[in-house]
Amino acid sequence: YGPRSDEEIRELTARAVDWLYRQGCKIAVVACNTASAFSLDHLREHYGEHFPIVGLVPALKPAVLQTRSKVVAVLATPATFRGQLIKDVVEKFAVPAGVKVMTLTSLELVPCVEAGQQMSPVCLNALREVLQPAVEQGADYLVLGCTHYPFLNEAIHHLFDNQFTLVDSGLAVARQTARILIKNELLCDQIRQNVARIE
Repeated sequence: YGPRSDEEIRELTARAVDWLYRQGCKIAVVACNTASAFSLDHLREHYGEHFPIVGLVPALKPAVLQTRSKVVAVLATPATFRGQLIKDVVEKFAVPAGVKVMTLTSLELVPCVEAGQQMSPVCLNALREVLQPAVEQGADYLVLGCTHYPFLNEAIHHLFDNQFTLVDSGLAVARQTARILIKNELLCDQIRQNVARIE
């Protein structure tokens, strides 16, 4: 969704969530930072409490709480940075803590991941180019603000060794989803075949 217009992102996300709702899903996880940035408020208002919606926000809070250099970099799509969610998190956590947040973006990274070319020269060059300013500014935490970007962990470590502690929101979103399912007594207590457990 990164290069799409704000309205197109909202429309595509609304259609996808509506399809899940019509299929009888108990909860929807908008597992895209960009889609969450433009759709969460509208979706939650539209469906209300009877159909919980979980969204993604780049995991800036833990990085802000743990940084020693007081410089944190966020790597995300341009659309994620246009949305209000990331701005709200910066204002709520980074500004009061005196932490500088660098916003970094590259249009080449998502296609590299989707093609399975994370260690290709094109991808490595794009990563080197986009992350070098964070190295120069002394960032010690790199927030991966796109669900594609954890697939770049190996490439980032290859290029920058241990310059950054990498943070993404995947585990936090899974835990939040479980909490909502348990709280609303929606968690299935039966073991089913053909179910994948992701850890």
